[in-house]
Amino acid sequence: MEEVPPFTIESFYKFVSERKLMAAKCVKCGFVLLPPRPLCPHCHSSNLTWVQLKGEGKLETFTIIHVAPPQFQALTPYVVGIVKLHEGPRVPGMIHNIKPQEVRVGMDLRVDFDTALPSQWPMWPRYFFRPL
Repeated sequence: MEEVPPFTIESFYKFVSERKLMAAKCVKCGFVLLPPRPLCPHCHSSNLTWVQLKGEGKLETFTIIHVAPPQFQALTPYVVGIVKLHEGPRVPGMIHNIKPQEVRVGMDLRVDFDTALPSQWPMWPRYFFRPL
């Protein structure tokens, strides 16, 4: 029997490194937890399972970053937004493959993954969103 990874942010980023957007789903009430955590905030059950999300949703809000920390200065200006996935969770992330002035609330986005390994902080695998 295969061991189930713990419902932690470390497991979430391990899945991201495998190009998968995974969330914890409560078996008792069906709530989807992203970021994952070991206890459902709705029914307090610890009976969870991993589910792979399609990673598509609508942009709810965004900001354009013009002054960035040193590790992101080469990307400026860049967009960071909150995407409400069709499966329910809201996920923050950068939005690529579109000019900042063309980004609009309500636009359809899909998750994608950065294949380049980060050379400095943050040292976790990265995901981002792009227009459908």
